[in-house]
Amino acid sequence: MVELEIGQEVEMEFGGKAQVLSVIGSGGQGTVYLVRFNGMKWALKWYDIDKMKKPKAFRKNLETNINDGPPSNKFLWPKYLTKEAEDGTFGYIMELKPEGFDSFVDILNTYKLEIDPLTGHAVKKDVKFTSLTAMITAVINIVNAFRQLHRAGKSYQDLNDGGFFINVNTGAVLVCDCDNIAPDGSNFGIGGKPGYMAPEVVRGIAQPNVQTDKYSLAVVLFKLLFRGDPMEGEKVVRDVCLTEASELKHYGQNAIFVYDPNDASNRPVRGIHDNVIKFWRIYPDYIKDAFIRSFTTGIDEPAKRIIENEWQKLFIRLRSEIIMCGCGRTNFTSMFVQPNDKTFKCPKCGMEFATLGFSNRESRMPLYLGCKFYECEITPESDDFTTVAGELVENKLKPGVLGIKNCSERTWKAKMPDGTFYDISPGKGFPIWQGLEIDFGGITAKI
Repeated sequence: MVELEIGQEVEMEFGGKAQVLSVIGSGGQGTVYLVRFNGMKWALKWYDIDKMKKPKAFRKNLETNINDGPPSNKFLWPKYLTKEAEDGTFGYIMELKPEGFDSFVDILNTYKLEIDPLTGHAVKKDVKFTSLTAMITAVINIVNAFRQLHRAGKSYQDLNDGGFFINVNTGAVLVCDCDNIAPDGSNFGIGGKPGYMAPEVVRGIAQPNVQTDKYSLAVVLFKLLFRGDPMEGEKVVRDVCLTEASELKHYGQNAIFVYDPNDASNRPVRGIHDNVIKFWRIYPDYIKDAFIRSFTTGIDEPAKRIIENEWQKLFIRLRSEIIMCGCGRTNFTSMFVQPNDKTFKCPKCGMEFATLGFSNRESRMPLYLGCKFYECEITPESDDFTTVAGELVENKLKPGVLGIKNCSERTWKAKMPDGTFYDISPGKGFPIWQGLEIDFGGITAKI
């Protein structure tokens, strides 16, 4: 591979030149440079074509993806191709990672290294989600991004911990390394990263596709939520050195989920997998059941792997079941006491929380100051999980009196204590009380 030099100019396919400013990083396929093009700074990925099986076909696929455009705004998508150099090497430019986003790897490590400008020394900086809501929102965004990709008829093929940037404050997600994305059924030599590849890819009996993406997606979600490897338990730990043969065994031929209900031979080991043990007991059964299905039935039957739409619905529900108690305890309703089917109680301070039941689902949403519900939860067929439709707020004139504010653009109807339904215009609110009923227009809710 011929590396580019600082200051070198690279000709673009449709005119203009990108000037190399510095090296951002390097990987298995090539090197990423910071460049200036048309007065703006971009990232240029320059390939080592000696590591490609089909460089011409790979470049053609890149061109197709650029012309098609990204499936959503959650992708750092290739923008412009370079011309081929005399030796056949080429690259493409893409937008730079925006400020405020951290790598998935740094999030899993819970820190990143930054150079102190005064001392020149590397210092650790925490990289942690600022709230439970932000983390679950990130999960929803990851799932939704791949739902959009697969609906476009394409597969990512190399889904792993290097494929995401996440804003730990908001849960916003950007999918990166999009150059291996190809139409479902096509492959240009990429296999995937060990630990993330579907068993059939590890065994060499299938190439990456939409179904293998679904398996890799489940691994990514498990690692983000449980901070561990779904297949690394007692059996894997016994292999002190994880050779290629043992990887084939533990991740391909005889992959056993650490919480397989029918096989306890690969359980997490205390002192090694403490995060997985700790977090597994926190999540509600319907989340754990989804991962059990993904890593038991889903291992041998790719067609039965959980689809993105199902994951999305599960995690939208999970986000709605977060309770932030005034005493500082924040967790899912599964970790709160339930005196009856409509109330949750904080095990730390004893505070009780009423709940709102929606006509389109069985689960109930706990009500606490600042809790929100979204358009997809009150509008039939809506897929909008980002727009806040309602929020529990405190009356500015009567401290301690709580009410629901209509943050949507539609007028609701709410039943007041006198038994009459009143129109609630956008921006207006109404008090919560034991007999409250709300008609959102198609979906209703009751306390």
